[in-house]
Amino acid sequence: YLSIAVDRRKPSGYTAFMRSEAEDFNIRRAGPADLECSLPLVAAFHAEEGVDSSPEDRRAAVSHILGDTDIGEMWLIETAGEAVGYLVLAYGFSIEFNGRDAFLDEIFVTKGARGRGLGRAALRKARDDMAARGVKAIHLEVAVDNDRAQKLYSEEGFALRRGYKLMSARIAP
Repeated sequence: YLSIAVDRRKPSGYTAFMRSEAEDFNIRRAGPADLECSLPLVAAFHAEEGVDSSPEDRRAAVSHILGDTDIGEMWLIETAGEAVGYLVLAYGFSIEFNGRDAFLDEIFVTKGARGRGLGRAALRKARDDMAARGVKAIHLEVAVDNDRAQKLYSEEGFALRRGYKLMSARIAP
């Protein structure tokens, strides 16, 4: 998996994504009132990535993250007032990184809105927000065959952790 230590310095080329087609967008923290507009985006991401989740499970998980900012946060990416993507960070704590850390659980932009810098802008906004709140590191996982995402994450300061692989164990249904 990839990790980045969060600081207030901007990566090189920080404003390079601000092309004209990405100028009319908004990235904002989502709340409980955003449940219904979030669910189709999460369903689309899960379908695209082959994530096995039922509509009931998605609703419960999204409701939980939207209603409890102690565990994490969701941001919505909007263009022309319409939600076209989202990003979810879940909080943890790391002795190795000396404090609170976050895991980028999901980031998604609809196919029609891709290639305009929206995902990069959301990632930067989340990173800046986390740094301002004292989060020490953000971690993420990326598919080994997703070269485009790997390039984006590398350009944004994420790096492979040499000698480590992310492993997961589902412990409850």
